[in-house]
Amino acid sequence: MTTALEGRNLSRAFGGFRALDDVDIAVESGEIRGLIGPNGAGKSTLIDVLSGRAENWSGQIRLNGEDITRLKVQDRRHRGLARSFQRTNIFPAIAIGTQLTVASRALGETGLSDVVEALTLGHLLDRRADEVSYGDQRRLDLALALVGRPQVLLLDEPAAGLTVEESLKLAEILRDLVRRWGLTVLIVEHDMEVIFSICDRITVLHLGKILAEGDPGEIRRHPSVVSAYLGSQA
Repeated sequence: MTTALEGRNLSRAFGGFRALDDVDIAVESGEIRGLIGPNGAGKSTLIDVLSGRAENWSGQIRLNGEDITRLKVQDRRHRGLARSFQRTNIFPAIAIGTQLTVASRALGETGLSDVVEALTLGHLLDRRADEVSYGDQRRLDLALALVGRPQVLLLDEPAAGLTVEESLKLAEILRDLVRRWGLTVLIVEHDMEVIFSICDRITVLHLGKILAEGDPGEIRRHPSVVSAYLGSQA
């Protein structure tokens, strides 16, 4: 397999606190990689660094072999790297179809119908985002990240606030997109049922460092991971 996204020696500090401490990560093409750890472990900071939304960090990032370390957010987006956010990055008062169309035009993309179909948003295109359920808003947020058919998708807690049923449905959608579109996903998520059900491999962060990496079975059994994070969740 080829490496789709790679970060080397990634570090970021806030005063004396090292949110990332010389982290190396490599996500293979077509893989769903989970990123878990306690609050403050550095998960969202790592997503910010990889997506280009962080300042004052060090290290190197490569996307499909290309060095994108110095590229800005939009340049990384046009190279095929997209992300979603913990809080939905949508416009509540604007129709769902309008938001998707504007995003599509900004990227020069014409295959919007595939995204609408994949996220089952067709019946909601004329509705304002604040008129639909929170689960639908989450799907819109994911659809906006998928416009332009990125090669690598960074997801920061996409199931936050969803019901168990909605979370598992989202997990099914992600797995299907990876299979059909050849998508590569790095997902931060606190819902362990989602993580262990869809991820090929899992990286565990603790205090800004990688504590462990492995397949779901290995992570469930890893003594340090259980002690530091999973506990009874395992």
